[in-house]
Amino acid sequence: MSEAAPAGSRRVVIALGTAQTLAWASSYYLPAILAAPMAAEFGISTSWVFGAFSAALILLALAGPAVGRAIDLHGGRGMLTLSNLVLAAGLCGLGLSQGPWSMAAAWMVLGLGMAMGLYDAAFATLAGLYGRAARGPITGITLIAGFASTVGWPVSALLLEAVGWRGACLAWAALHVLVGLPLNRLLVPPAPPPERKAALAEEAGPAPSRLAMPLLAFVFAATWFIAGAMAAHLPALLQAAGATAAAAVAAGALIGPAQVAARVAEFGLLRRFHPLVSARIAVLGHPLGAVALLVFGGPAAAAFAVLHGMGNGVMTIAKGTLPLAVFGPGGYGARQGLLGAPARLLQAAAPLAFGLLLEGAGVQAALTLTTGLCLSACLALLVLRAVPAEAAPRQVGR
Repeated sequence: MSEAAPAGSRRVVIALGTAQTLAWASSYYLPAILAAPMAAEFGISTSWVFGAFSAALILLALAGPAVGRAIDLHGGRGMLTLSNLVLAAGLCGLGLSQGPWSMAAAWMVLGLGMAMGLYDAAFATLAGLYGRAARGPITGITLIAGFASTVGWPVSALLLEAVGWRGACLAWAALHVLVGLPLNRLLVPPAPPPERKAALAEEAGPAPSRLAMPLLAFVFAATWFIAGAMAAHLPALLQAAGATAAAAVAAGALIGPAQVAARVAEFGLLRRFHPLVSARIAVLGHPLGAVALLVFGGPAAAAFAVLHGMGNGVMTIAKGTLPLAVFGPGGYGARQGLLGAPARLLQAAAPLAFGLLLEGAGVQAALTLTTGLCLSACLALLVLRAVPAEAAPRQVGR
């Protein structure tokens, strides 16, 4: 059964969803538009820029557990507010960089800012505020921030054309200070008082098995590897399967709407069930699309994109709701950091590893790998026990 929406959560969801859209658009989705002009000015290959970005993702993974522990202790409002300043500093560093190494250093600052300000930090903030009732707010912010690439890529492209890549970075930095920081600081409630935090920490059902942590870590690592691989290579994969270049681009454009549609379904219909049910269904989306692509080739490009996008959209929510449902809100932030570290590391390696496999062994081998990972993740989710949620916690916030 779904939890009642906590009092005041709509305001928090809108604020966090908007701030998350800004954070993702100005960091994770930035290289797709600005990597080429950066590389051209510095006389380096775009691979150099993407390598610096991958290093930032590695730092994100390594810093995640410490960020989560800090949010567990002090609440998320301060961390999210500080993330806007760190992301702004990194973007200013990019905009003012004078060569490849200063550019790489700026990306590392952005990596730290991403660890402090992307989904994991927002999810931990909501878990600290609302306990098990955070499932709805978590879904809500992913519904809004699901449009980060839809908003971020065109805005970055317009800024690039108007003021150049340096001006684009500085403009994104200004938005963090003028928009993101006030949203996180003024509209996100502070951490609950100590007695309320203690009550939230005790909201746990039957103790999960010792395998729960490694099983969930594997599920998230497998699905995030696939998400990273598809983000980098989807058009090339579809063309290698027989789709035309135009059809591959058109199919890729369906992923964003498919993700949002699936999140709407999770918010409505699937919200009535345990998050494990949603995750088990979602993780089968990519394999079903892969089978269609292998059997029918290019004409199935759109079907593959939609099925993959829908599964990926719900798994983004599951990254926040599954640990909450299985373990409860106590220690949620630190646990999120630990569960997310392998996933982030594999996500950073996915574009190179999957690209080499696709180029060297072909479509069938590449899709066999991703399908096997998804089916293994589904098996892991079937092994996990669905711990029933207890009564909704007392409402927090206004």
